[in-house]
Order: sequence, then structure tokens, then C-alpha cells
Amino acid sequence: MQKGNISVQTENIFPIIKQFLYSDQEIFLRELVSNAVDATMKLKTLASKGEFKGELGDLTIDVILEENTLTIKDHGIGMTSDEVLKYLNQVAFSSAQEFLDKYKDDASVIGNFGLGFYSSFMVADKVEVTTKSYKRAKAVTWACSGDPEYTLDDAKKKDRGTEVKLHISDESKEYLEQNRIQELLDKYCKFLPIEIRFGTKTETTWEGEGDDRKSIENEVDNIINNTKPLWKRRPNNIKEEQYKEFYNELYPLSQAPMFWIHLNIDFPFHLTGILYFPKMSNNFELQKNKIQLYSNQVYVTDEVKEIVPEFLTMLHGVIDSPDIPLNVSRSYLQSDANVKKITGYITKKVADKLYSLFKKDREKYQEKWGDLGVFVKYGMISEEKFYDKALKFALMKNTEDEFFTADEYKEKIKSLQTDKHDKLIALYTHEPKEHHSYLQSAKDKGYDVLIMDTVLDNHFMQHFEHKMGDITFVRIDSDTVDNLVQKDEKVESVLSEKEEEKVKGIFENIISKAGGSLQMKALSPEDQPIQITKPEFMRRMKEMQALQGMGSDMFPDSFNVVVNTNHPLIAGKLLKTKTDERREALAKYLYDLALLNQNMLKGEDLSKFVGRSLEFLN
Repeated sequence: MQKGNISVQTENIFPIIKQFLYSDQEIFLRELVSNAVDATMKLKTLASKGEFKGELGDLTIDVILEENTLTIKDHGIGMTSDEVLKYLNQVAFSSAQEFLDKYKDDASVIGNFGLGFYSSFMVADKVEVTTKSYKRAKAVTWACSGDPEYTLDDAKKKDRGTEVKLHISDESKEYLEQNRIQELLDKYCKFLPIEIRFGTKTETTWEGEGDDRKSIENEVDNIINNTKPLWKRRPNNIKEEQYKEFYNELYPLSQAPMFWIHLNIDFPFHLTGILYFPKMSNNFELQKNKIQLYSNQVYVTDEVKEIVPEFLTMLHGVIDSPDIPLNVSRSYLQSDANVKKITGYITKKVADKLYSLFKKDREKYQEKWGDLGVFVKYGMISEEKFYDKALKFALMKNTEDEFFTADEYKEKIKSLQTDKHDKLIALYTHEPKEHHSYLQSAKDKGYDVLIMDTVLDNHFMQHFEHKMGDITFVRIDSDTVDNLVQKDEKVESVLSEKEEEKVKGIFENIISKAGGSLQMKALSPEDQPIQITKPEFMRRMKEMQALQGMGSDMFPDSFNVVVNTNHPLIAGKLLKTKTDERREALAKYLYDLALLNQNMLKGEDLSKFVGRSLEFLN
């Protein structure tokens, strides 16, 4: 057996780093500023343990733009010449990891892989590192032009810390623009724990009152970050207004959230954050304000579907965890057992929060249901564990503006809306105004009707029926009122068989071009003479196909034309009309009224109907 060590050709390292290591070139600034923060946090850790006895002084990190260079300067731990050779000349040797191994209970350090520094060569022709250790050692300057050769010289730097100077390449001149650097600092470094200064900015203050009031402009340090973001603080010390202010800091000019959840857990993983519930109403579009993922206060991504169940991506806010596994460039998540635990924890916290709000003040919770409904229903459809918890706080609203949990509603409709197969029939409408006549007929029978008008309700009802097993949703225009809740009752027709055939012939001639199916049915004389019904199954499938963007050609329009043979206009007037022409005109008019009632009479047909109506009145 032969053993040996795999060798790496150093001249091939830099092209690989430049082209493949980082998914986005702009990440270099995040990596270098994070390194500066790490160097500063290390110094603070040593000071707290008494291993550094000097003055900490001003620890602000500076980002400095000059003619062709970009410099990141810190006052942190610095490096000796030996440490420079150890950490800068050995790719993937992390000083952060070495420090963590020694001070794991005391340190809060960002870096892990020892690769972040080399991201600077994606944008720079040459990199110079001038550093002086907190130990009594000479300052040195290390320089490299993106190849395996480097130089190391003594330097005249007096103060402790490190300066990384990038000589920006011609292809990367955008990183010499002030606005571009400000944008990247705002994106990646907005909540880092050490102050970061990017030059100065002009601040306007006002003095005096009334006509004597005047503005005074002052040049102040441009500190780009909030070093103590709200999610890192204890929830019991935070006021409601502070949560709202922080939301505005995350998403300027956005509408205030309804409420929020403060995440704070130490075991079995570390996770903090704040998740906000936005006002959604019936809007199921992708939200522009996404959840932001941080690792030790460093921005990673706003694509969090690997850690947050899909339905929770409708929330806004921040999640921060050093235990979330990231790829080597900290650009995206890598799935593992920890991610699954975190996902389960967040889902549980959201469900617990909603249930506590429901129990604490049900009336207030019901007022918010218009915004919460889509979110909760989506969660119940897509997440099994959430469904089980949500049954306690998911609500159904009827046309009388009353709210019920699933168990409450089943109890309410049990006596009148149980069909001959012992199934509970939950009647619903998606448009109470359009369905007014159908709604009135249902109410006259003593039935209760739900409002199911969100974009998800078709899917939700299907899922709910499957899970419950003993309930079926039926839209009030899907059948005649006597058949919405099927019983063994039968109404006799006042027409003879011959008369029914005559009426049927009249209407068959009228609806032959419309594509509807004709039904002759003995209903109550108080019911409409002609009704248009849309079979539940076909209509629901068609709407679900449309919602999924698959088109609805697979399920063509399907409707029934139901002629009430017991209505006086059918059993009396229509049959007594003497001429075929007048009989057909009356039948056509009654049919158009039924179409109009279903909002199906449009365009030229509607104009003709109005014209005929005016003729009848003259």
C-alpha cells in the first residue's frame, strides 16, 4: 500500500478563487469588513480576560475611498510578522477558527474558513496589508499581486490594528464609487457589532422658533451600522414602539405590521430574530420585504426557503444564527439536521403566538382575520404540523360577520345541514352581493352560509374536506336550494308529463347554443322560475387550474339551467300564452334573467336584453 499527501499547485489557486469561490463579486467588502470586526472582537475578548491590559481606545472601523484604492482599517488585535506568514500565506487557514477553539465560551467571531481575505483578489490587482500586533512587535506590510509571490517588509505604522488596501482593477472600477460602497455597506454590514465609519455626512439641525428658526448644517461621521440591533436584546426590555421603529429601519416606508414574534433560543442551537406579520388582506403575491438571514449580525441572504417553511416566507423580519450551516462563501444555506430543527422551532413559535393572541383577545384577533386568513390557510395546506396546531385558531366567517373555529362551526350547522349520508354540508359564497338571491333562498331554509373569498380557499376547502372526512363545502349557486343539503324529501310537480315535455321543448330551443344542460325540476313556487347552477366539482377544478397558472381549457364552462315547473310564470303564464312567438319571448326573457343573476349576461346579449325590457314596459 502506498500513502502520501495530495499536493496543490499554488499558481492555480488565485484563478479558482476569482472565478468559482464566491457567487457574487461584491461579497469581498462584506468579507473584509467582517475580518476587521473579528480582529476587534478578539481584542475585546482578550481585554475582558485580562490578557490585554492596554487601552482599547476608539475601535471604529474605517472604510476609506481614495483615487484608485479602497482601504479597510481597524484597531483590533493586529498581527505579528509570524502571524502574517501563518494566516495570509496559508490559504484556508482560519485565525478565527483557531481563536474560537481557544476562547469558544467568550468569543463572538464571524469567520470560519480562512478564505474571506482572498476574495479581495476578485476586484484588486494588488493587495497591501499593513498591520501592527497588540503585542510588542514591529509593524509589517505584506503585499501580493494575485499570484503566489508576495513581499513582507517592515512598516512605520504606529497604532495597533490592520489596514487592508485594495488597488482596484480596471474591470472593477465601480468599487471606487462612493454610492456603490455605501450601498454594499448598507446591505451587508448594517448590523455588525463594531461601529463602521465611511467618511462623513451632512446633518441638518434646526435652531430657534417661528421666523427666527434657521437650519444649521454640520459634517458628522457617517456611521453606517446599528451595533445593537433590536433582535439581540431581551424581549422584556423592548417597547411596542421600538419594534415598529425597527421594522421601519428594515423596510422604510412600509405599512406598519400587525404584530411580531421575538425569537430567542440558546439550546439546542443559537437563534435570535424578530418575525413581523404584515398586513396582507387577500394579497397572495410575493412580498417585496423578505426575511433577512444573518450569521453573527452579518447579512447572508434574503432567500430563506431552506430554513423557513414556504408559508412563513410571507412574514418579514430577521433571523440570526451562527449555527445555520452556510456554504464556504456564506452565500447560501446548506441543509442539515440543524436546519430541520430550526425550521420546526420557528413553525412552533409562530403557531404558539397566533394561539396566544386568539386566546387572549379573540375579538381583536377576529378583526385581524382579514389579513391573517390567507397566511394561516396557506400554512395549514402546506405544513402538516402547523395544520394540527392551527385548528385551534383558524377561523371561518359567515355572511352575518360571525366567526367560528372548525369545531364551533360543525356544531352550529349539525342540526339543519347534515345530509342523508350523515355528511355536514358547509354552504359558502365567494361573492355575497352577486349571490344575493341564492343567499336569500338559503337563509329562507334556515341555512348558514360562509364567506370563502380568498385566493387560497379552493385549495383550503379541498384540503380541509380530506383531513376532516365528515364535512363537504358546497357553493350556494352549485345546485337548487332544495338540493344543496341532500335529503330524502321530494316535491311533486303541478305539471303533467305532457306539459313538462312542452315546457322542456321551449327551453331546449333557447339554450341549445349556450352549452348548458337543461333540468326540469319541481321546486317551491317561491323559488326562482329559472336558475343557473354551476356544479361544484367541475367549477372548483377549473378555478384551481386557473390559480396554478395552468389555464382552464381542461375544464370547460359547465352550468345547468334549472326550470322550476311549480313557479306560476312557468306552470301558469308560459303555458297559457297563445302564440309560439310570445311563449319563446317570455322563456328567453326568464332565461336571460337567470343569466343576469349569475353575472353571465354580457356584451351584445345584455344590450338586447335591456332593449327587450324597455319594449315590455311600453
